[in-house]
Amino acid sequence: MVTQALSLSRSGLTDFVVQRVTAVILGAYSLCLLGFFLGDNVNHAGLVAFFWSPSMQIFSTLAVLSIAAHAWIGMWTIGTDYLRPAHIGGMATAIRFVYQILCLLALFVYLVWAMRLVWQF
Repeated sequence: MVTQALSLSRSGLTDFVVQRVTAVILGAYSLCLLGFFLGDNVNHAGLVAFFWSPSMQIFSTLAVLSIAAHAWIGMWTIGTDYLRPAHIGGMATAIRFVYQILCLLALFVYLVWAMRLVWQF
């Protein structure tokens, strides 16, 4: 049995739905970027206008938050699946807790960095 140290939710169904919704958002964002880069307005001025438009800033923020949620659920699942006493011994809960804290720290740094890029503050 795995002792939960940290999780996004306490429900596997919620995690499943969040994974699927964030995947759809990221897919739509990827298609939006692909559409722009396949267009004929791919120059510096067009790129700046595209990414500085309020709708693209909001969509980029939504995509960044989706990446963070998607990544957290995936990393949490990896931690709970592979960092167990059966695999690594009696210190598994402590190791998993440190692993999850490091994942959260990395995601926080990513979020702050990405929001500074998207909103230029």
